[in-house]
Amino acid sequence: MKARKGKGFDRSIVEGPLTRAVWLLAWPTMLQNVIGGLQGLVDHLMVGTYVGFEGNAAIGVSWQIFLVVIVFISSLFSGMGVLVARFAGADRPDEVNRTVYQAFLTAMFLSIGIMAPVGWFAAPFLLDLINAAPAVQAEALPYLRIMFLFSAGMMLFFMTGGAFRSAGDAKTPLRLGILLTVLNLVLNIVFIRGLGPIPSYGTAGAAIGTVAAGGIVALVTLWILFRGEAVVAFQRGMRLAPDWQIIRELFRFGLPTGIQGVAMNVAGVLLLRFVGSLEQSAEAQAAYAISYTQLFSLITWTSVGLMGATAAVAGQNLGAGRPDRTRKAVRVAAGFGLGVAALVGFLFFVAPRALIGLFGIDDPTVLDLGEELLRYLSLSGLFITVALAYTGGLQGTGDTKSPLYISIVSQIVVPLGMCFAIDTLGTLDPADIWLAIVLGHVTRAALSVVRFRQGRWQGIEVRVGDRTA
Repeated sequence: MKARKGKGFDRSIVEGPLTRAVWLLAWPTMLQNVIGGLQGLVDHLMVGTYVGFEGNAAIGVSWQIFLVVIVFISSLFSGMGVLVARFAGADRPDEVNRTVYQAFLTAMFLSIGIMAPVGWFAAPFLLDLINAAPAVQAEALPYLRIMFLFSAGMMLFFMTGGAFRSAGDAKTPLRLGILLTVLNLVLNIVFIRGLGPIPSYGTAGAAIGTVAAGGIVALVTLWILFRGEAVVAFQRGMRLAPDWQIIRELFRFGLPTGIQGVAMNVAGVLLLRFVGSLEQSAEAQAAYAISYTQLFSLITWTSVGLMGATAAVAGQNLGAGRPDRTRKAVRVAAGFGLGVAALVGFLFFVAPRALIGLFGIDDPTVLDLGEELLRYLSLSGLFITVALAYTGGLQGTGDTKSPLYISIVSQIVVPLGMCFAIDTLGTLDPADIWLAIVLGHVTRAALSVVRFRQGRWQGIEVRVGDRTA
């Protein structure tokens, strides 16, 4: 049976003006990530209102733990993005469809068969590991277990979003992201506060709304794929058997990114452990969850969107034999990111307490700590956005090992080493942890720029069967 190719690829990405190409992929992805970030903000706002700051801290620590586990599955998506971008740049739609389908099968197996049962049983231990206060653990445990058990729909959404973007279509993931956000908001209102015969589930209700919305959007996504009219298309009757050549390449490029993600999120968990060791740990964890996990996402999620767009443009142009355009695309993306980071950072600096107050927080200690952290982050955002743009350039061209090594140095050795040294030799204060975060981001930006400019990514090849890209 002949595979359906879906609609053709946008060749302006490899032939037209680069600023336009980067922007056409970047703005939908940035907007989608901002919308997703706002969804998290609303979760925190509602939980803070109906549960209290312990609920805010519970969501913050739960997401930090959850991300550590799901990044291994997400590493498949990074490997998939490298292959899809290269094959799209070389105008080979059949290989694009085969790659995405194999990533889908593998991700569903890992999500349902491994992550769900392991996450359920490991959740109490993981919460103990980060020194979560007893009141925070009581709210976090059901939230975390629900996320582990029923997150397959979210995994499918993230996977297909990356596939569409790498193939040059950023608008379909945006539409699906808006649908996901609207569903999540509606369902969270229902389950967090209760409605009619449905009781209030508090913090756990936020998890119920999230996974239910993800499941609905996953069904819509599969319908789009099997219609055969999108830039990525599935067909009925596709074999369930694994294609080991493709899976090997998925892991060859994806595993370093997965290990990088694990390392960064383990570092985040260990940083939370330092936060949990402070004198007023619950208040500090709440300030960290609101200021860093949520408000800073206005910078990180837009920067992650730029990273995805940069990876797609860089990979497609390298696949089309245009490394000069790859270099320029990364510089253009970094410029976009700096503009957004400067604007958001200005808001962090001039109106921190007003932003924190949106979450229903009136505890003076949480407000003071959150304000202090946001002022540090107003500077830190400038460096992380540059780091992520250049990380996108490296990963999109297939150099997924360099960002791993850079992350180990910048996100583990520098910040955790600083906190450990201060804690061992003296008294660790919140400001010490906030400064460690900034220094880690500065280090990551500097190393990412230097590594990309060395240009070793130009010689990396993708191999499937007897063909290369």
